[in-house]
Amino acid sequence: MGYGRARLGAQRAPDLGDPVPGHPNNPAPTLDGGQRRHLRGLAHRLKPIVFIGEGGISPAVLKALDEALTSHELVKIRLRQPQNKKEAARELADATSAGLCGVVGHTVVLYRPHPEEPKIELPQRG
Repeated sequence: MGYGRARLGAQRAPDLGDPVPGHPNNPAPTLDGGQRRHLRGLAHRLKPIVFIGEGGISPAVLKALDEALTSHELVKIRLRQPQNKKEAARELADATSAGLCGVVGHTVVLYRPHPEEPKIELPQRG
């Protein structure tokens, strides 16, 4: 088998560039691959701010995550042991109107620009 070929039976990763349904007045950002890569690079040096334990995703966790996204824009979340990490990441992104930058191991990276004063400048799409 050569490089660049997918193995038979291998599952494809979900397309993370799809728009995330959010609140109508503040929709989640639609990120292309280059923008997600840029944000993951910025998140590399960050420590997780929100930790989700065995209790799962609760209203208190969502409130803390919403506050963290408002103040920091780019947030790392550490998941303890969810059944499906990608599903949990999508649920967190949907609930907070944030863009999902990536899931690596038990860590999720979410991005939501500040409505009035964005701090992070994204590279141009294309």
